[in-house]
Amino acid sequence: MCRRTVPVVVIGNFPLRGGPEFMIYDECKLAASIEPRAAGRPSRRQPASALRFLLAAHCHMLNGKRIAVVMPAYNAEKTLQTTVRELPETVDIRILVDDHSSDRTVEVARELGLVHFVHDRNYGYGRNQQTCYTEALAEGADVVIMLHPDYQYTPLLVTAMASMVAYGIYDVVLGSRIIGGQALRGGMPLYKYVFNRMLTAFENLFLGIKVSEYHTGYRAFSREVLTKLPLLENSDDFVFDNQMLAQCAFFGFRIGEVSCPTKYFPEASSINFRRSVTYGLGVLATTIQFALQKWGLGKSKIFAVDGKKLEIGKSYYYSRGLADTQQDIPT
Repeated sequence: MCRRTVPVVVIGNFPLRGGPEFMIYDECKLAASIEPRAAGRPSRRQPASALRFLLAAHCHMLNGKRIAVVMPAYNAEKTLQTTVRELPETVDIRILVDDHSSDRTVEVARELGLVHFVHDRNYGYGRNQQTCYTEALAEGADVVIMLHPDYQYTPLLVTAMASMVAYGIYDVVLGSRIIGGQALRGGMPLYKYVFNRMLTAFENLFLGIKVSEYHTGYRAFSREVLTKLPLLENSDDFVFDNQMLAQCAFFGFRIGEVSCPTKYFPEASSINFRRSVTYGLGVLATTIQFALQKWGLGKSKIFAVDGKKLEIGKSYYYSRGLADTQQDIPT
């Protein structure tokens, strides 16, 4: 059953949200008739997504940019709904990628009407982000915000972060837990705070930039950043976060920050001490690789201009989750 009833108004040959009446569109025929140039970018999406692309095209854009929030998820059943409900209306695309959770994360995502994808096994946090960014680009996003669905970071800052990228102020914006001195008061373990400050000082020294922290999981990127960085050369583990920022610095992208309060509670995801040490060693290795590459003393694939980049359409290790075709399109 491809038919869905949605409120539309017809401008030219394209339906746009906000119309005064309800009409019925055959999504299968609509998707087949879309030309890549008319839609802005070619889409390999299913019919529901083709319709979503047209309906959202002029909804909540910031400076004419389509805003996507991507949520890399692993066992996020308990906090996903709270996170999604606080997403602002400026978000045009909402994507969740499940890294083979053992709880009801996928079912909750379906109930919330999220575009969602499911890994065929647990690949790790870095691979999850690769999938997130690939699918956001495929949906036509111009600005992509990565937000953990564990409700550790407030979704209410999405508009502020997206605006700084959409209006060309920065290419990358980080939600910093350090600015404002809220990290410890929000429950960050003392050892993590100390590691954070030490690693950040080390990286600022060698990367030639100055930010308050490199280790936040709340980030906004321009489409250009995501298409030009060799992200497929990065680790599938947690150090992916740090490698990505080192790549942004190496390739000259502008990085800004906003103050972001954080909260630690039992349902929020957090790596243990052992994994924190492994991550810290990975950060040191990435920083040294950056310095050697800059000084011409070494070569690393993660900083190679011809390194492997995201490829839209190659989803051999994950699949698109089934959607409830009876529900309204999320706004």
